Amino acid sequence: MSDLIKRHKMENRKIIAVIGATGAQGKGVINAILNDKSGEFVPRAITRNANSEKAKELAALGIEVVEANVDEKDSIVKAFKGAYGAFCVTFFWEHFSPEKETQQAKNQADAAKEAGIEHVIWSTLEDTRNWVPLDDNRMPTLHGKYKVPHFDSKGEANKFFENSGVPYTLLNTSFYWENFIYFGLGPQKGADGKYAITFPMSDKKLPGISSTDIGKCAFAIFKNGDEYKGKTVSVAGEHLTGAQMASAFSKHLGVDVAYNAVPPEVYRSFGFPGADDMGNMFQFKADFEADFCGARNIDAVKKLNPELLDFDSWLSKNKDLIKL
Repeated sequence: MSDLIKRHKMENRKIIAVIGATGAQGKGVINAILNDKSGEFVPRAITRNANSEKAKELAALGIEVVEANVDEKDSIVKAFKGAYGAFCVTFFWEHFSPEKETQQAKNQADAAKEAGIEHVIWSTLEDTRNWVPLDDNRMPTLHGKYKVPHFDSKGEANKFFENSGVPYTLLNTSFYWENFIYFGLGPQKGADGKYAITFPMSDKKLPGISSTDIGKCAFAIFKNGDEYKGKTVSVAGEHLTGAQMASAFSKHLGVDVAYNAVPPEVYRSFGFPGADDMGNMFQFKADFEADFCGARNIDAVKKLNPELLDFDSWLSKNKDLIKL
């Protein structure tokens, strides 16, 4: 193939601008694009710090890396210019402010409009207040006006994308299994020397997914374009009870892992940053298991992403990263 033809093919590839390119979801989207043999799309990595080690690793792969700050709309507009699609995400656990997260989402939606993006995917979650009104005392109200702040702020921000005039897809994600590696939720050794995972979900099922698969699902949505525009897509890799997850850990880690099902009020009292938010989240998923699991139809997700991992397969690949 001549250099002229190669250059022409490169110039006609559709750019997907990926917010949070060095994070779990963003990296998953970028990897999915890079692994696509059709070469129809090319990623643009958007990050706050192009000099970070993770950003340098992306640049070393030949990926265009662009600096932008989700708190500054104009910087996002510049980063989105010339792109076909944009993957938008926020970072609640860095600041714990639902109001800030909602504003960051608005900045991204407005930037997508100004930059002429043709398809935007917003990584979001349900607004739990549609199920648990603020005057419902089964779980405490947090930050004055939320039940599960890191859910509700995203769900509230859906309107910015829906009303933007930009073709959009709302992507409802699920509990990342990577939380067992990086978020401190993996098996912990108790005072009795035994290992356990702890959730306030009784015997209810928790939808979970690999962040890699979130990226693959998002990219499949971009590839299928019109089929998913204006729609909500909810993804998970498997729905499992705490006991089922503990059994899988026992199998792969070589130690007995139990499931410690605590009441939500106990989980909320654990004292780590965001324990009240997490406690409410797990309670919501347990109380409304049918709705939350029902929205995440595994067969439908497999049609979108045939390589979808179940928990056993994910653990097989990642067990060495889980520190006991």
